[in-house]
Amino acid sequence: MRPIYLDHAATTPMRREVHEAMLPFFEERFGNPSSLHRWGREARVALEEARARLAKVLGASASEILFTRGGTEADNLAMAGRARALPGAPIVCSAIEHQAVLATARALEKTGTALHLLPVDEHGVVRQEALDALLEQRPAVVSVMWANNEMGAVQPIDVLAERCREASASFHTDAVQALGKLRVRVDEVPIDLLSVSGHKLGGPKGVGALFVRRGTALEPLLYGGGQERKLRPGTEDVAGAVGLMVAAELAVQERQSEMRRLGALRDRLEASLRDRVPDLVVNAAGAPRLPTISNVSVPGADSEALLLTLDLEGIAASSGSACASGAVEPSHVLSAMGVPPEVAGPSVRFSLGRGTTEDEIDRVIAVFPPLVERLRALAAV
Repeated sequence: MRPIYLDHAATTPMRREVHEAMLPFFEERFGNPSSLHRWGREARVALEEARARLAKVLGASASEILFTRGGTEADNLAMAGRARALPGAPIVCSAIEHQAVLATARALEKTGTALHLLPVDEHGVVRQEALDALLEQRPAVVSVMWANNEMGAVQPIDVLAERCREASASFHTDAVQALGKLRVRVDEVPIDLLSVSGHKLGGPKGVGALFVRRGTALEPLLYGGGQERKLRPGTEDVAGAVGLMVAAELAVQERQSEMRRLGALRDRLEASLRDRVPDLVVNAAGAPRLPTISNVSVPGADSEALLLTLDLEGIAASSGSACASGAVEPSHVLSAMGVPPEVAGPSVRFSLGRGTTEDEIDRVIAVFPPLVERLRALAAV
C-alpha cells in the first residue's frame, strides 16, 4: 500500500516546476553573481529577477528582499539584527513562536537584552492587551508568527502590526507556514520584517528570505563580503533563490482553490476522529486556523507510540512534543495555551499538502481509532 505523507508542515516535496527551474544553475549558469564576466552577469540577472518576482508575490520592493539560508536564519537576522541595532531596548515575542525565534530571543536575553513573552489564550491567540502594555517599554522588535506550525492557529497580524506601528515599534512575523496558505502582503499590513522558507511550500531546503521594510535598521550577524545589502554576506545561492521564487509564485496562484480542498479534507478528518475516538481533543479548534493543520490530543495514549505505530501503518505524522535529552516533553505551544500535561503530551499533528487525497484521509480515519484503542489498553495495564 502506498505510504501516506501527512507531515507537510515539517517539509514538502519539491515541485517538478521548481526542480526544472533550478537545474540550469547547477551546471550551465553556475557563475558567481559578484563576478564581472559573462557567467557572473548571467547569475546576477537571474538572482535579481528572482528577487523582483518574490517581492511582487509579497507586495514588496525588490530592494526590500534579502535571501538567506532558510527561515531559521531569516528569523535570527530579524530578531538579533534589530536587537543589535537598538542596544538596550527590550525584545518581545509570543510564547508560542517557533524555536528559531524563541531560542534567538533567549540567547539575546543571556547577553543582557530584556525579553518579554506575550501570553496567548486557550486557543493560542495572542492577548492583545498584553501587547499594549509591553509596547510602552519601546521594544526593539515585536515578533508574532502569522500562523503556528504546531496548531495552525492564525494570529490577527493586521491588528498587531498596526498597534506596533502606532507605538513606533518594529514588527516581525514568521510567515513560514502562512505563505501560500493565507493572503500574505506587506503592502496591505504594516509589517516591518517578514520571514519565509522555500521547503515549506514545494521549494528547496536551505533557502529562505527576509523582507526588510525600507528604513528598518538591522545589524548583520555574519561578516564577509557585501552581498545582500551587507546584511547576509557570502556567495548567493542563485539556484535556491530561483527555486524559492517559483515555489512561492505557484503556491500563491493556487492558494484559494487548494486551501478550499484541503480545508474540506481537514474538517472531514477531525469530524470523523471526534466521532470515533472517545475523549479526543482538537487543539486550537476555537481559533482561526490554517486549513492544512490538525493537531489532536488523545489522553491515555503515548504520543511516541502513536507516531511509531502510524508509521508502521504507512502513515507519516508528527508530534506536538519536542525531544530533549532523550525525554519527550509536552509542546511549549500547548503548555502556553494552558493545556494540562496529560492532554498536551499525547498529541499528534496531521498536516496536509498538495499531494493529500480523499482516499488517504479515509485510510487515516479507518486506521487511527483502533490504533488509539490498542495503545490505551496497553497503557492501562
